[in-house]
Amino acid sequence: MSEQPAGKRAGRVMLVLAWGAALLLATKFFGDWEEGRRNPNASPESLHGKGYVEVHLASSRQGHYLAGGKINGEAVTFLLDTGATQVAIPTQVAQRLGLQAGAAIVISTANGRATAHRTRLERLQLGDILLTDVDALIAPGMGGDDVLLGMSALKQLEFTQRGGTLMLRQSTLQ
Repeated sequence: MSEQPAGKRAGRVMLVLAWGAALLLATKFFGDWEEGRRNPNASPESLHGKGYVEVHLASSRQGHYLAGGKINGEAVTFLLDTGATQVAIPTQVAQRLGLQAGAAIVISTANGRATAHRTRLERLQLGDILLTDVDALIAPGMGGDDVLLGMSALKQLEFTQRGGTLMLRQSTLQ
């Protein structure tokens, strides 16, 4: 058996490393691309007018409105849900945010009845829209990490949907 010259061996190692790096970059690129299709509003931009601030959201390919935002300064992904009475936070997200579970309440969901816990959000932010002291629920059994942005927050805003875009507007006049 003949031994390979050191230069040829190093070339093969470099080729394997290059292919590995290419696969990692492709995985990251396509993962980011897919997330962008799922949530086209990861960092929503705000428009400021006289007496208002607006955020325009594009719908996802499934027709949902997802957007990056913050609860008490911590990053979350919101899924806008006008059919939800309250902002609903999955248990694992509530734990990460350090939210205190308050009084238990029985809720009706698409999956049946469940026991949730009341909580309050000091700050809820979507772009430059800022809501304070928002009622919310810590909801067990919610799959994923998306926070349902329900009517306890949305009732404080004007919202209009047109052509795959949802416009949220908050009055800045006191």
